[in-house]
Amino acid sequence: MSNAPVVSIDPAAFHADPYPSLAQMRETAPVCFVPELGATLFTRRDDVFREEKRIDLFSSHQPDGLLTKVMGSNMMRKDGDAHMRERKALFPALSPRTVRDILAPQFQDIVQRHIDRLKPLGGCDLVTEFAMPVAADALRLMTGLTNMEPAEMDAASQAMLDAAANYQRDPDVDTRGYRYADRVQSLIEARLPELRAHPDHSIISVLHQAGLTLDEIAGNVRVIIGGGQNEPRDAIAGTVWALLTHPDQYARIANGAATWGDAFDEYVRLVAPIGMSPRRVARNDTACSVDFDENELIFFMFGSACRDAAHFHDPDRFDLSRDTGPAIPFGAGPHFCAGAAASRSLIAGHALPMLFDQFPNLRLEGDVTFAGWAFRGPLTVPVSWDVTASLPMSENAPISLV
Repeated sequence: MSNAPVVSIDPAAFHADPYPSLAQMRETAPVCFVPELGATLFTRRDDVFREEKRIDLFSSHQPDGLLTKVMGSNMMRKDGDAHMRERKALFPALSPRTVRDILAPQFQDIVQRHIDRLKPLGGCDLVTEFAMPVAADALRLMTGLTNMEPAEMDAASQAMLDAAANYQRDPDVDTRGYRYADRVQSLIEARLPELRAHPDHSIISVLHQAGLTLDEIAGNVRVIIGGGQNEPRDAIAGTVWALLTHPDQYARIANGAATWGDAFDEYVRLVAPIGMSPRRVARNDTACSVDFDENELIFFMFGSACRDAAHFHDPDRFDLSRDTGPAIPFGAGPHFCAGAAASRSLIAGHALPMLFDQFPNLRLEGDVTFAGWAFRGPLTVPVSWDVTASLPMSENAPISLV
C-alpha cells in the first residue's frame, strides 16, 4: 500500500456529489488513499495529465481488474503494442472522416426522428425519452449491433459499468453485469455472418476485418457500449440542463458569442461523464512524493482534474466564455477516448442545436438530480415546450440503421 495520506469518504455522499470531497483532496492531500474505494486517488489536473502518460509505472494492464473481469480482454486494459494493435483496428470505424461522411448524416436522421416523435407531446423526461434512445440508436449504428433494442443497449451499458465500478462487491450488481456481458456476446455472434458477407464501417465489422478474435471483438464492443452509451446520454441531457439553468449562457449561443461546441466542452468539463480511470502500479516506485508498491490500485480522477482551480477560475460555475483547453474529460494519454469525435458530432453537431431549434420555449419542469462519481450524469431532466400546429408525420416506421 502507498504511503499517501489517508482520506476517508462517505460512499453514499460521494456518489451523490463527489465535488466537495475532491476539492478538499486537491487542496490538502492531492494524492491520497481512500480506504472505502481501496485505491489511491490523483486529484489535481497537472498530476493526472502527467502521470497518466507513464504507462510503464501506472499500467492499464489489469488482468484482475473489475473492468477486465466484466468486459473481457479489451484495448482499454492494454498498453503499448497490444493496445495500439486494437486501437488501429478500430480507427476506420471512428475516424474523423468516417464521422463526417458516414455517421454524421445518420446522426441527423436519428435525432430528427426522435424529435418528431416527441414534439407533439409538449413534454418529456429528457434523459429516458430523448437522450437515452438517441445515444442508443447512434451506438447501434456505430457498433453494428442493430439487433439490440435501444432500451436494452442502455440497460446493458449501465449494468456492465455498475459491475466494473462495483468496488463495494455487491453480488446483485455483479450478477446483472455479467448477464448483460453474455448477452452482448450472443448478439455479436448473431451479427457476424451478415457482416462477413457484407462488410461495412461498423465497429464489429472493422474489428473482424482486422483479424481480431470473437473474444477480442466482444471485449472491445462491451467497453464501447459502456462509455459510448452513458457519456452521450448524460452529456446531452446534462448540457440541456446547464443551458436552461443558465439562460445568460444560452444567450451567448443565441447571439453568436459562443457555439454549441463551446457548450459541450464546458459541460463535460463541469460534469465529466466518465469521472475516473483506474490503473495498476507496475513496479515499486515514487510519484508525486508518494511511494507506491507493485500491483496497487490507483484512480486518475478526471472529474476532479476538470475542476482544478489552478486552471479554471470559479471552477464550479458553468461559463461558456472560459478556456476549456486544459480540461481532460476524455483522458490525456494513449487511452484518450477513441469515440470523442463521434460524441462531439452527435451532441454538439446535432442533438443540442436541433432540440433547441425545434422545441419552442424549451424549459425545465422540475428538479434535476445528479449521481455518480466514476460515471456521472443527471437521473432525470423533466422538460416541456410549446406545441405548435404542424402537419402530421407521414410515417411512423422504426429508425433504419442499415
